[in-house]
Formats: sequence, structure tokens, C-alpha cells
Amino acid sequence: MNTSKLYVGNLSYSVTSRELTDLFSPHGTVKDVKVIEGKGFGFVEMGSPTEAEAAKNALNNQEFSGRQLKIDEAKPPKPRSDFGGGGGGGRRGGRY
Repeated sequence: MNTSKLYVGNLSYSVTSRELTDLFSPHGTVKDVKVIEGKGFGFVEMGSPTEAEAAKNALNNQEFSGRQLKIDEAKPPKPRSDFGGGGGGGRRGGRY
């Protein structure tokens, strides 16, 4: 594994950062946890890629809070374009 950051999917919406920290702690140092509220996923950063691999191997497909966890190496976020959506600018009707 090239990174120490893991994607944790299929979470129950009630899972807290504290619960994820407690779940991952036996597998190494937990540096950071982010639960994306209302989305059913989050991210856990372990102390090293080796610890992340150990946590993934131990916890992937395990049941937690009534759901089967999906754990994988976190991918870097996709770059955002400054040109998408928003529809701003230009005339909006009326007179100038």
C-alpha cells in the first residue's frame, strides 16, 4: 500500500469518528478520522502504510454497526475545474 489513508465505505449513518478511531486503533496509530455525515463513508489515516494495510486486511468486509465495511486505499481527490456549474455571470434579464 502506498498511502496511510483509507476509505471506509458502507458505514451506518450513526457511526461517529470516535467509534471509527476505536475500531481501527488495535491495528496501529490512528492519526485522523473523518466521517462524512449523511453519506455513509469516511476516511481513516493510520500512522504508516504498513498499519493501513494491516487495518484493511483485518477489517474489510467485517460487520460494524450492522453493516459490512468496505475498506480500500483512499484515492487523492479529483482536481476541480473552475468552469463547471454555477451558471453565474452574464446578463440576467432586465436593463443595464
